[in-house]
Amino acid sequence: MTQELVSLTIIMAVAAVSPIVAQLIPGKFIPQTVLLLAAGTALGPYGLGVIEVNDAVKLLNELGMAFLFLLAGYEIDPKRLAGHQGKVGLLTWGITLGLAWLVVTFLPFFTKQGINGVATVIALTTTALGTLMPILKERNLEGTPIGDAIISYGTWGELGPILAMAILLSTRTGWQTMLVLGAFLAICLLCAMLPTKALKTGHRLYRFLTENANTSSQTLMRLTTFLLIFLVTISALFELDAVLGAFAAGFILRYIIPDGSKSLEMKLEGVGYGFLIPVFFVVSGAAINVRAVAGRPALLVAFIVMLMLIRAVPVYVALSLDKRENPLSSHHRVTVALYCTTALPIIVAVTSLAVKVGTMQSDTASTLVAAGAITVFLMPLLGSITYQVADVHPVTAVREIAHTPSDWRTIVREHAQVRALLHHQDRLKRMAETLESLEKQEGLNGLDSRRAELVERARLEIDRQLKELGLDPQLTTQLPHNYRYPKN
Repeated sequence: MTQELVSLTIIMAVAAVSPIVAQLIPGKFIPQTVLLLAAGTALGPYGLGVIEVNDAVKLLNELGMAFLFLLAGYEIDPKRLAGHQGKVGLLTWGITLGLAWLVVTFLPFFTKQGINGVATVIALTTTALGTLMPILKERNLEGTPIGDAIISYGTWGELGPILAMAILLSTRTGWQTMLVLGAFLAICLLCAMLPTKALKTGHRLYRFLTENANTSSQTLMRLTTFLLIFLVTISALFELDAVLGAFAAGFILRYIIPDGSKSLEMKLEGVGYGFLIPVFFVVSGAAINVRAVAGRPALLVAFIVMLMLIRAVPVYVALSLDKRENPLSSHHRVTVALYCTTALPIIVAVTSLAVKVGTMQSDTASTLVAAGAITVFLMPLLGSITYQVADVHPVTAVREIAHTPSDWRTIVREHAQVRALLHHQDRLKRMAETLESLEKQEGLNGLDSRRAELVERARLEIDRQLKELGLDPQLTTQLPHNYRYPKN
């Protein structure tokens, strides 16, 4: 027990220090997740050896992964899956799966490396949506057209591989696999329908649960945790991967609470991101054998390159062909494609399963997990660069400089000012939307004095900021909205 506590203490010390270190890094370009992975690699069994991955730590690691996929499933709006962008995302993932199979099957490199199996195909099609969500929030991309596109395509990049693992990596025959998945689906539907029916009928039990949600009973939080562990346990009993049960729990929770619950979300994120999820990332880093990775640099680089070609390129092409519905600039399309190439948790799950059944060597699994860890750092970094570059209109600027080279300083300065103006307008738009929602709630005449004062202060702040930019507040609506998506 002492060693378990020592290992957990070190893991939580890393979890506590990581956000501070990430904040101190100039530009904040390294996500906390990368620091957790790096620390786990350095302190784990293949590093200094101060973190021992024993049974207790493994259990917390499994719960951390479960909470990560619970939150990922909860972020998915069923309407988004059924909508136009969701359908395009599904088609894109299907094309990605086909490309991955062709490359892994027929490219001699993968055959020589001994990883031409289904596990490698699945690993090349994944998007780490659960890992991306906190990064999108940190970078204020949530709720923007860029963030919406990442979530739409990333949803199938997470859900598709999970289903593929259950079907393609099963040791059962085809009809047995379908039977087990059907039984699991029936249990999930039952878990979703019972609370929904209780909500519609206003059952006394439901009223009791909601009334005690924020007391010491924490009824909704306890039921959510029970739902998660119950479905993960069912997955284990059915010999399915725990990821499927965790993701299903999050999806069911969103179905039960379609509009979300801020109180419940804060508690889930507190337990998840405050405790269990950092344990998962540190332990994932501890599973990386640095010597094995160093001994196979070609595989490491090739896998990352293949991730970009197989996952990023189809997403970019899909966005380009769907410009009428998603009018993103070329740079913003690259941004979405790069973010969708971030991959780790599914790679950890699929390689662990492949090693367990003997279809992949542990050294190879370490290399693929290391590649996934690198994408968590590399892809959001590259995506952030392309996102910031997009609003500067670089192609247009180059053309203008080529036409009049002597004015290059003025051209660069003007394009930088346009970017600042666009970011400013984005903030103004969010403030205006907040004001509009307040007015719709009660109407201007029905606002109490405190609400009316808030509205007036916000309007004055909008006018003040516009005047600082030398703009007439009466003319702001004339600023072309499509500047947000420069046509390069």
